[in-house]
Amino acid sequence: MIETCDSPGLLPIQSAISTMLNQVIPVLESEQIELENALGRVLAMNVVSNINVPPNDNSAMDGYAMRCEDLIGNNPLQLVGTALAGAPFKHKVLAGQCIRIMTGAVIPQGADSVVMQENTETQDGLVIFKQIPKWGNSVRKAGEDIQQGSVVVTKGTKLTPAYLALIASVGIAEISVIRHIKVGLIATGDELTHPGHPLTDGAIFESNRYALSALLTTFPVVLFDLGIVKDDKDDLKAAFEKAGNHCDLVLSCGGVSVGDADFVKEILDELGSINFWKVAIKPGKPFAFGQLGNAFFCGLPGNPVSSYVTFEQLVKPVLQKLSGQTYLPAPHFVAKAASLIRKRPGRTDYQRGLFYRDEQGELLVKPNGKQGSGIMSSIAHANCYMILEQDTGDVQEGEAVNIQPF
Repeated sequence: MIETCDSPGLLPIQSAISTMLNQVIPVLESEQIELENALGRVLAMNVVSNINVPPNDNSAMDGYAMRCEDLIGNNPLQLVGTALAGAPFKHKVLAGQCIRIMTGAVIPQGADSVVMQENTETQDGLVIFKQIPKWGNSVRKAGEDIQQGSVVVTKGTKLTPAYLALIASVGIAEISVIRHIKVGLIATGDELTHPGHPLTDGAIFESNRYALSALLTTFPVVLFDLGIVKDDKDDLKAAFEKAGNHCDLVLSCGGVSVGDADFVKEILDELGSINFWKVAIKPGKPFAFGQLGNAFFCGLPGNPVSSYVTFEQLVKPVLQKLSGQTYLPAPHFVAKAASLIRKRPGRTDYQRGLFYRDEQGELLVKPNGKQGSGIMSSIAHANCYMILEQDTGDVQEGEAVNIQPF
C-alpha cells in the first residue's frame, strides 16, 4: 500500500516520484550521430577507448630531458637536439646527453626525466642543471589519463561539453545515442488566449507552454506543441488521442482539478489510465500521472507557478528515466531563514526564495514576496526553492531551511 499523508487522497511527493519511476520504461531505440552534434544527448552504449591517452610518455613542461642518473656527478650535459609537440626527437638520448623539450613533446628513447628550464643554464652547447630531479620528474606517462580498452563514458550519461572533449580525445567521431524523446504539450482552457491576440472579457494570456517548452530544451526531446485546446470534451479527446499515439510523454496544463469543465481525468479514464492525480505538493496538488495510448501522461495544474513547480519536481524525473538516464535528485543546500516563513502542515511546500550571503559569509534565505500559485513573478525574480517538509509548520527566523538553487 502506498503511504498517504494527513490530507485525504494526497500522495507524498517521494512516493509519487518512486511510483512514476517504477512504471516508466526508458526509450531503447538509438541512432548514430556525429560527436559535434551530441551535446545534451544520452549515450546508448559505453564509449571504449582504442588508444592510450596520452599515447606516449610526454613532457609536462618546457625544459630539458635527460637520464636522471647522469646528473649525479656528470653535470653539465651536452645538448644534442630538440623535441617539440608533434615533432619528436628521433634519436636515443645517450649517457651525458640531454635535449631541449617542450610541453607535450614525446620523451625520447633513453631519457626518463625532465627539469624545467628555470632550473637550468646553457653555455657553449652545454646545459648546467641547478636541480637533480627524482626519476620520472615532469613526465606524463602513456595511458595516465585513459588506458586502451577502458570505458571512457558509460551508457546512460548525458553528454556535457567535458564529456564531448573526453570522447574526442580518444579519436571517436561518431557515437550511439538514445533517440530524441517525443513530448506532446497541450494547454487546456476556454479562458486562454495566445499572446499578441486581443483579450476578451474573462480571458488570460496563455504562458505555461512558453515556460514548459523552454524547460524541455534542457532534455534531449522533440516537442510536439498541440497548442491551446478549449474545454470541449470531443476536442480534448481528439488532441489527447493524437498525442498519445505519436509521443512517448504527453504533458497537459489545466483540466486536472475538480471543476465542471475539467475533462482531463474523464478522458484519461476512457483512453488510458490514471495511477494517481493528487500529490502532497504545494503549489501543484492536482497533478496526474498515468498512461495515454502509447505514451506516459503527466497532467499539470493550470496555474502558472503550479505548472512550473510540478514540472521541475515531478516531470523531470520522468524525463530522466525515459531518456535512459539515472534519476539524480537536484542538489539541496542548507541556509538560515532570514525572516519568518509561513507554512501549514500537510504538503511539501516549494516556496520561492532569495538566498544570499551576509557580510560574515553565512548563507541566508528569505521568501520572495507573495507565494500564490498564480504569481509568476515569485519565480521569475527568485533564485531558489525553499523546501519546507510536509509535516512542518512555520519556520522561525534563524532556523535551518533546505534550499534548491535554480
